Amino acid sequence: MAPRPDSLAMIRRLVAFDTTSRNSNLDLIAFVQDYLDGFGIKSQLMKDETGQKANLYATIGPDDRAGYALSGHTDVVPVDGQDWASDPWDVKEADGRLYGRGTTDMKGFVGVVLAAVPELAKRQLTTPVHLLFSYDEEVGCLGVRRALEVIKEFPVKPKGCVIGEPTSMKVAIAHKGKKSLRCHVHGLECHSSLAPKGVNAVEYAAEVIGYLKRMGRRFAKEGPFDPDYDVAHTTVHTGIVRGGTALNIVPKDCSFDFEFRYLPVQNPDDLVAEVKRFAEEQLAAEMRAISGETGFSWEPISAFPGLDTAEDAEITVIAKALTQANDTIKIAFGTEGGLIQEIDIPTVICGPGSIEQAHKPNEWVALDQIAQCEAFLQRLTAKVSA
Repeated sequence: MAPRPDSLAMIRRLVAFDTTSRNSNLDLIAFVQDYLDGFGIKSQLMKDETGQKANLYATIGPDDRAGYALSGHTDVVPVDGQDWASDPWDVKEADGRLYGRGTTDMKGFVGVVLAAVPELAKRQLTTPVHLLFSYDEEVGCLGVRRALEVIKEFPVKPKGCVIGEPTSMKVAIAHKGKKSLRCHVHGLECHSSLAPKGVNAVEYAAEVIGYLKRMGRRFAKEGPFDPDYDVAHTTVHTGIVRGGTALNIVPKDCSFDFEFRYLPVQNPDDLVAEVKRFAEEQLAAEMRAISGETGFSWEPISAFPGLDTAEDAEITVIAKALTQANDTIKIAFGTEGGLIQEIDIPTVICGPGSIEQAHKPNEWVALDQIAQCEAFLQRLTAKVSA
């Protein structure tokens, strides 16, 4: 099954925009807006505070009733330091694959959606199709939050959403949430020969990190569990530690970054409260007995809620019909879906390609996955047409 030339051309066009999250996405968004204008489809932009990035929202068909949203992010991860065999911004077709940054995550899906616009525009749609393209998903699902603040106030908002993140065109109804923080440990400096007179920020950081590790072991042993996930329990991970200046100086400062990847049934605020309680109740008093200026402070880094859509939700049933499959999956990686679900738009994840190819050098999507995505959208077009 081969994809259509117009889909391939659109994917090539989108990949050519270097929309690494540190860059503006306005050139890509302007291209999409002009493209939609050519079919008489008006779109609304929601820009960030700098004016250098924007979400785009558009409705194809009647605007007085709720329809189905097709959603994707426009930013991609960096290629810095990666060993690419070809230009990451110039799609290469070989061995039944499209190679290039974003081909699978997730300009492949966005390209197929845009290639379907001419057919959607000429049909008499009885149910609208909404387009939502966001910025800065890769750095914390930042852009879509601004879009959703606007969309939730619309008199009519979508009744369901499909996010085209790579799931090999399987319907995903759930994923874990994420909450990450930076803990700053404030100690007291002194010469290492007088270590008991100081407060060693690195050592107290290590005690909190050890507690986080014990939390992770507890979840692995006691749950809660959901066997539909690759990792069936909530995980706890410390990824970066910074502290100390010289071996003969008791370190004054240390910080570390940690995250919870939690099942939707758990409350992330409870998890954070537990580790803070350990630090304050078990460690802070000991530190302050030496110096009242010592202790802990906590800085949020990023967070997004988990997604948990019912098997019998309308959007789930429809997506299964459009993929011609009877089963659903749950995915390990996060998406904008939990945020969209929070404004009462039931959401599933279904898109071409595999997350195993995302973020890597020589990122690729299989041509047959693009063709399957085209078939999905053709069935959707038939469903919403008169």
